[in-house]
Amino acid sequence: MTTATGDVSVRPTIVGLGELLWDVFPDERRPGGAPANFAWHANQLGARGLVVSRVGTDPLGDELVAFLDQQGLDSGHVQRDPGQPTSTVSITTTTDGQPDYTIHEPVAWDFLEWTDSLAALFTDVAAVCFGTIAQRLPTSRSTINSCLDAMPDNALKVYDINLRKASWELATVESSLDRADIVKLNDEELEVLSEGLDWVGDSPAELAAHLQERYGLDGVWITRGSDGCLLRRGDELVDCAGIEVDVVDTVGAGDSFTAAMIWAQWVGWPLAEAADLANRVGALVASRAGGMPDLSDRLPGLIGDGPWCAS
Repeated sequence: MTTATGDVSVRPTIVGLGELLWDVFPDERRPGGAPANFAWHANQLGARGLVVSRVGTDPLGDELVAFLDQQGLDSGHVQRDPGQPTSTVSITTTTDGQPDYTIHEPVAWDFLEWTDSLAALFTDVAAVCFGTIAQRLPTSRSTINSCLDAMPDNALKVYDINLRKASWELATVESSLDRADIVKLNDEELEVLSEGLDWVGDSPAELAAHLQERYGLDGVWITRGSDGCLLRRGDELVDCAGIEVDVVDTVGAGDSFTAAMIWAQWVGWPLAEAADLANRVGALVASRAGGMPDLSDRLPGLIGDGPWCAS
C-alpha cells in the first residue's frame, strides 16, 4: 500500500537496501552501489537517507564507512563481514556516456544478515528502495525479504529493477514485483523483460498499465535517459520530455530519479510535478561525475520550481 502524504516537518526514514561498493573508473574509484546512491540523494533532498548493506573488515570497507559518516549518512546499519571482501565494480564509459559494469563476486553484501537491529529499523521506515543485484545469492535475498516483511503497512516499497549483465534471474524479478508497491525500470529493461516475462502491450504506456494490473502495483516509473520518463499512478499517465545536458556519466542518475520521486510523493506533489523534479535531478547527476555528486548548489532551486509536464 502506498504511503500517505508525510508531515514535511519530520524527516522520513528512507532506506537504500542492498549493495554498497566502490565504483572503479579508469582514473579513480568512487563510493557507489544503486541503493547507496539512492540513499545519498534521498538525504540531500531532505529525508533521513540510510544505507543498509554489508562491507568487508578491510581497508576498502573502512573507507566506505568513513565516507558515509563524513557525509552525514548514518552508517550504523552497514554490517562488517570478516570473511568476504568489500565490493568493487569496474566501470568503463561508452562514447555516449553510458556506463558498462563488471561486477565481481562473491562480496560482503551477498551475505547481508537479518539482525535484531534491522528488525527494529524496518518497523519504522517510510520507504525503501531495493533492487535485483543484491538478491543474487540466498543469504542477502532472504534478508531483503525479511526487511520488506517487517515494514509498516503504509510504508512504500519501491523496486528499482536495475539489471546488470548476468547478476539476475527472471524468477527474482517476478517475485520482487509481487512484493513491490511501485516499480522503476528503464526502457532497455522494459524491452528485455517484456520478452522474458511475456508482458503485454504495444507501447510503454500499455505495458505500464499491464504491469499495474498483473502485479497489483500502485505505480510504474519508466525512465528513458535523454528522452525523459513515463509514469503511471492509478489511471493517471504522465509523459515528461528529457532535459538536455552535457553528460559526464550516467552513473547514479536513475537512483537520484527514484529518490526524487519518493521524496515528492512523500510531500504530496502531483505526479506531473514529481516527474519533472525527478527528471531534472537525474539530468543534473548525469552532468556530474560519479553516482553521489553534491547537488546542494542546485537542489533548492529545483525544489522551489513549479511543474512543466502535462498529464
